Amino acid sequence: MRAVVQRVKESKVEVNGRIVGAIDSGLLVFLGVGEDDSEEDCDYLSNKVVRLRIFPDTKGLMNLSLMEIGGSALVVSQFTLWGDCRKGRRPSFVRAARPERAKQLYEHFIGLIRKKGVFVATGEFREMMDVYLINDGPVTLMLDSKKSF
Repeated sequence: MRAVVQRVKESKVEVNGRIVGAIDSGLLVFLGVGEDDSEEDCDYLSNKVVRLRIFPDTKGLMNLSLMEIGGSALVVSQFTLWGDCRKGRRPSFVRAARPERAKQLYEHFIGLIRKKGVFVATGEFREMMDVYLINDGPVTLMLDSKKSF
C-alpha cells in the first residue's frame, strides 16, 4: 500500500463541481492499493499517518503528530501511485489492486483512522476528482507499507 502524504492548511475534493470532502489543517493522503496488500498494510499505514511527527511545536520543530494537533485527514484513492513507468512512455498499472479489493481496503484504512479519533473526509472512489490544497511547508512524504525510501 502506498501513500503520498501532504501537510495542508486546507484541502478539498470536487466531483462534477460538487465538494465531496474538505478539511482545514491536517493531512491530504493520496492512497494507492496494490494487488498484494492486506488489512495489515492498512494497519501499518494508518498508524504511520496519524503518528508522523510532521507538525511544528511551539519552537517550530516538526515534533507533533496529526493526533496531537487535533488535525483532520482528507483521504483520496489514487491507483496511479502503482503506475510503473520503467518501460515505454505509458505507465502500467498491473500491480494495482482490482477495484473491488482496492475499495474494500481503502474503506478499511479510512475506518482505522476514524477509530483513532481523527476526522476524515474523503473523495469518491473511482471518480474523476479535482483536488485542491494549500500545502503547508511544503511538507510531502511518500510512504509504502512494503519498503522504506
